[in-house]
Amino acid sequence: MNSSVTTLDQTRPILPVRLLNGCGSLLDKSRIPRIPIRAVDLIETAKRRCSLCDFGGGDFFEGLSRLLDSCQREAQLNLVGRIVLRADLIRTLCSRLFIQRDRKAYPGIVRQEIREPLFIVGLPRSGTTLLHTLLAVDPEHRVPFTWEVMTPSPPTHDNEKRRIQRAISSCNCFNWLAPTFRHVHPVGAKLPQECVSLMAPTFMSDQFDAMYYVPSYRAWFFRQDLRPAYEFHRHFLQHLQVRQNARRWVLKAPTHMFALPTLLAVYPDALFVQTHRAPLDAMASVSSLITILRRVFSDAVDPLAVCLEAIDYWSKTLERFLRERDRLADHRICDVNYIEIRQDPLAVVRRIYAHFGWSLSQEAEQRMRRTLASQPEEPYRRHRYDLSQFGVQEAESAARFAAYCDRFALAVGRKRTSGARTEKLVRS
Repeated sequence: MNSSVTTLDQTRPILPVRLLNGCGSLLDKSRIPRIPIRAVDLIETAKRRCSLCDFGGGDFFEGLSRLLDSCQREAQLNLVGRIVLRADLIRTLCSRLFIQRDRKAYPGIVRQEIREPLFIVGLPRSGTTLLHTLLAVDPEHRVPFTWEVMTPSPPTHDNEKRRIQRAISSCNCFNWLAPTFRHVHPVGAKLPQECVSLMAPTFMSDQFDAMYYVPSYRAWFFRQDLRPAYEFHRHFLQHLQVRQNARRWVLKAPTHMFALPTLLAVYPDALFVQTHRAPLDAMASVSSLITILRRVFSDAVDPLAVCLEAIDYWSKTLERFLRERDRLADHRICDVNYIEIRQDPLAVVRRIYAHFGWSLSQEAEQRMRRTLASQPEEPYRRHRYDLSQFGVQEAESAARFAAYCDRFALAVGRKRTSGARTEKLVRS
């Protein structure tokens, strides 16, 4: 890849996908009416597929309906997008059915205690994924893995190999649909999964906003009390903990900063690591990621709109989170810098352990070293991006993050270099 060309510039669907979406576009231009996807139909399909009907407590119908309406009116989904949307929502509904069935069949689930979980938060693209990956290999820690979040039932080791293989096939399919995305963010069945996927069965999750352009759903979502989503998050952890337990959960999602009081209402003893990065660099990186992701499902993605959304959301979220985190005792939150994570990730890990009074065993450190050594070093596996490609006003955007930068002694963004900025996959 030419050093002056961004990953976004290089992103284009492969020929079979373009042909498939082209057929869908021709159908759209014909007089054949498109049958809308309705929440009631998806619910009935999930019930038949699972031979179950109890979704558990909590209203999810409004969230599902608003998401579908927004996807079909605003997201401009291509044929692949419509196929993926339907399949993913049915799978999510089935997960909810199975989790509810298992809570009745395995009484030990409801007795599981989640003590002092660690949440990794911070701006997206600020080193949270790498920290999550490293902390996950400590035998003392437990993380949600992609395969078990995709197929959480049963909460035992039964059919484990088959469930992992299904998740591998699903990840391989996504990598085929979006070959550039793996340069931006790792995708794999055995990798740690973000918390947004654990909240998806409530249909109050940022996962959908990242995949699709859904402004009306997004506006609705921001007005909701997210307590039901965090309660379901806890149920999901209890479910996974039956299969495999450890001393503590290590969890990750930058969007937890949006709802800290709600998170603490469900996890009152939670601990936090906050990562810090020059905000405009983070905004350029996450805007590139979201644009590339949404282009899998739509042929009409506007990078400028994506970047403006990101700057508005994350500047407001940071302001909100920083007010709330001041209520936390200092020992409950550890601050780390993205540059330090890139330069010496193990030193950052040791500082985190020291901050919380944890013991870093020789076995855990050796596992972390092996994990770092196994990361790909090929020059083509890099994410290239630059804020200028999105057409936003840098000075105006920088002002949105000024207070945050002052507080943590951060540059708003790095100085420009002759080529596009590069970022290794593992560091994102």
